[in-house]
Amino acid sequence: MRYDFETVHKRFNRGSNKWNELARFGIKESDDIIPFSVADMEFVTAPEIVEALKHELDTSIMGYAGATPEYTSAVCNWMKTRHNWNAEPEWILPSHGVVDAFFNAVKTCTNEGDGVMLMTPVYYPMYMAISNTHRKLVDNPLINTGTKYEINFADMERKAADPSTKMLILCSPHNPTGRVWTVDELTRIGEICLKHNVLVVSDEIHFDLVMPGHKHTVFASISGEFADNCIVMTAPSKTFNIAGLQTSNIFIPDPETRAKFLGGLELSNPHPNCGILGYRAAEAAYKHCGEWLDECLKVIDGNRRIITGFIESELPVLKVHELEGTYLMWIDMRGLGLGYKELERVNHEEARLFFDEGYIFGEQGECFERWNIACPTRYINEALERMKGTYSKYIE
Repeated sequence: MRYDFETVHKRFNRGSNKWNELARFGIKESDDIIPFSVADMEFVTAPEIVEALKHELDTSIMGYAGATPEYTSAVCNWMKTRHNWNAEPEWILPSHGVVDAFFNAVKTCTNEGDGVMLMTPVYYPMYMAISNTHRKLVDNPLINTGTKYEINFADMERKAADPSTKMLILCSPHNPTGRVWTVDELTRIGEICLKHNVLVVSDEIHFDLVMPGHKHTVFASISGEFADNCIVMTAPSKTFNIAGLQTSNIFIPDPETRAKFLGGLELSNPHPNCGILGYRAAEAAYKHCGEWLDECLKVIDGNRRIITGFIESELPVLKVHELEGTYLMWIDMRGLGLGYKELERVNHEEARLFFDEGYIFGEQGECFERWNIACPTRYINEALERMKGTYSKYIE
């Protein structure tokens, strides 16, 4: 490979909540244990991004910044070449992050007491965007078939038909279950939401991270009607591991919805923009880092296959849900016979494993673990051996 996917920069005492958890449990740098939790990668930054940032520091002033035509062109070209979506620069609004953006969408496009639908279990800040803004959760539970999740369309239709349901926050690809929704599934979602005047807020932050045999479809690309009834939220943060630079691109084709969303941003900041280094890093990533991403996906897919094979042969009481997209594997640990809090204790204290606990994604996630596999393969192999050694006494 051309790029380095072996080096790990350990982030003890550097402000990383992900790494600080290890210290709380007595893990030291010499233990060579990494966390598999929060969704940022344990890969070094692509050198093209590093060089672009160095150049900016050497030749510019860190003043206020906005998106340049070169930046928006790079973003739109990425959407076209990687996702076959003809996005327009004027559709793009800035946001420091997708979480900020869907909070803003809920606040500006619904009213207190309105219903907001989630397909659960799902990324936990989405629940917060509803409860913290005094909206009502409309729960559309996914159907767990044992190895993957499917959408309960009958339940979705019934709940969308309630006049109080105003919005669906769509997680696509889905976090934590790893589903990449098909065109047919997305079309059915779009038709239901159009029929019942439900705005689709499509969080597509993981849209570049798709495993072989699967294809991500941008929701707005399916039809003009869908585009006019949605907000598409993207960022280079997961794709290129630059979440700390807080730069996201929110696409809103419909002018009225775009004006409403921008009005909400301006309530807290009269000139909403991202930081200059975030803009430069994202532009460099979209222009020059396609090869880095392709190699990164090969490493992630290799880790996926190792985990799936090992669990099937050595720990068959566990169930791996097929990873179609994201770098977050969803593991059903119920076969160990442990309660979800006891499972957490066993992982932390006995196996020295630090996943994201499934229960934070909703009740359906109890006794599941979300495993961030965007890391060097040697750590995957070591973790699997610790799982086998620790879980054997519970299996017996």
